[in-house]
This record gives sequence, C-alpha cells and structure tokens, in this order.
Amino acid sequence: MKAIALFSGGLDSILACRILLEEGIEIKAVNFSTVFCLSTSKGKSSFLSKSAADKLGIELEVFEVSKEYLEIVKNPKYGYGSNLNPCIDCRIFMLRKAKELMKEWGAKFLITGEVLGERPMSQRREIMEIIDKECGLEGLILRPLSAKLLPPTLAEKQGWVNREKLLAIKGRSRKPQIQLAARLGISDYPSPAGGCLLTEASFSLRMQDLMKHNPTFEVNDVELVKEGRYFRLDKNAFLIVGRNKEENERLLKLAKEGDVCFYPLKVKGPVGVGRGNFSNKNIFTSAGIVARYSDGSLKEKVEIGYKFVSQNKSFQLSVLPLQEKIISSLRI
Repeated sequence: MKAIALFSGGLDSILACRILLEEGIEIKAVNFSTVFCLSTSKGKSSFLSKSAADKLGIELEVFEVSKEYLEIVKNPKYGYGSNLNPCIDCRIFMLRKAKELMKEWGAKFLITGEVLGERPMSQRREIMEIIDKECGLEGLILRPLSAKLLPPTLAEKQGWVNREKLLAIKGRSRKPQIQLAARLGISDYPSPAGGCLLTEASFSLRMQDLMKHNPTFEVNDVELVKEGRYFRLDKNAFLIVGRNKEENERLLKLAKEGDVCFYPLKVKGPVGVGRGNFSNKNIFTSAGIVARYSDGSLKEKVEIGYKFVSQNKSFQLSVLPLQEKIISSLRI
C-alpha cells in the first residue's frame, strides 16, 4: 500500500514516516518549499529534508511553490496567527498540492507529522476537521502521532494500518517525541524549531510594511526583504543594507533593473540596495545610511558610490553618516 507523506525533515515527520514504514506502508515523501522557509536562501531547508528522507530510505520530491503561495500570504481565508503566519490556509494549500499527486503516484492516503495541540492555530481537532473538509480529504489524512485521539481514517478502517500501533501524543511538549525517537534508535534530527519566517515578529514587521506599500509584491521582493537591515525611506522606496560579506553578495544578486546599488569607495563597508522611486532625497538618505555602517568616521564625510542596475554609469557622493536618531526612525 502506498501513501504520500508531507515531509519537512523535522522530528515529527520523521517519526510519522518511521511508524508507518514499520507497518509495511510504501511511502513517497513530498516537500513544498517556499521563500518563507527558514534557511531557504542558504539552501539548507531542502537539504535537511533530503538528508532525513535518505536516512529513512524513502524517496523525496521537493517542489518550489513560492509564487503560488504568495497569494495565500496576501489574503488568507482563515486569517493570520500571532504574526503574519496564515497557518490554516498554509496547511490547506500544502495538502491540496499533495492531493494532486495522489492519483499520479498511486497513493491511497496522506501522512502528516501533525500532533494534536502542538501548534495553537492549525493543530486543534476542530481545525483539523475544517482543513480535511476544505481539501476534500476527509478520512484520507492519517496523523500517526495523534491518531488514537482522532477519528479512524480510511487507512485504519480498511486495515491497511493497525490503529493499535499508532500513538496518542498531544500538546506542545516535545518529550514524548524525543523519547520515542530514542526507543526507535533515531538520534540525528534537527532541534525543534519553527520552520517559517512568517512566525517571527521581526520579519513579519518587514513583510507588513512591504504589503502595505507594495501589495503586488513578488518573490524577489520577499527575498530582498529577508536580507540585511531594512529601511523604509518613504511610501514609494525602501533600502536594504547588508550586514556581512555573504549578505552583500546575496543583495547584489537580487538587485534588478531599476534598483539602486550603494557602496563605500575608500573604506570597507556594506552594500545597500534600494528599490522603488529614488528621488535625490532618497539617494542622499541611502548614502548616509550606508556611510553610517561603513568603517569610516562617524564625524567625517564618507565617499559613497551608487549606480542604477542595468546602467553602466556610476555616481558618487560625499556624505556625513546619518545620525542614529534618524537611522532608528527609518529602520524596521
């Protein structure tokens, strides 16, 4: 019997798959990656899920779905969590994507590592029922870690899976999962942590600002906002300033036509990428911000170069580093 598993590579999804592998279920794992997955920009997120799948001996296919997912973030039917996390709509989206693969892959049901009560927004029993119904997957989603606390699914009713060998874990404590992992000899798994940037307060503030001033934002905008220090110059322009060499390199790769790149000329310092409508005032302000984070003196002028992407000509300014009070008023 074949099933599809939503697989993040975290402990819960590892345990859910391991339990059903011991039941003789053939599992194909799927991971839907978005721009909001933690470490996506460094290429680690998909690597972790692939590594975990390999250890279990199951096939994993990763799909990049950021463009589609942005519509969920912009207008979630069931709203946001404590920050900008559309957890219920996110789950519905991922399960619908998995449902599309069931016939193609010959799978009879779906597996998730969800634990009843672990996440306050999307893992309450009544919400799980709403999610299943919205996806058209009632009775087809098996949650092995909490199955005994939930109504029997088709897989259990048909005898494909022995319900008695499933578990009744609930709540936010990770101790039961850690103890189970030890009993099963599973020791190499990532530390428990949220996997979505939208649950983080600081990043959510950036996204809220982006959504307010640019409601038609695209994936590249989000990638840019994920980096460095974020400054809102006015309603039509923002600036991102790198914090280290790696961020500077990523910012330059993300810069697109119409953006303005800023950089110190005679001292070491960060790269700044400006996006939007850059008036002379915004250019001077951005140069002052980049000067502030360069290695130049805070009391002396710093030579800052700048150029518009896709234009060969570059310019330079000599500016005093912007005062901390002004910096703080612009930074988000």
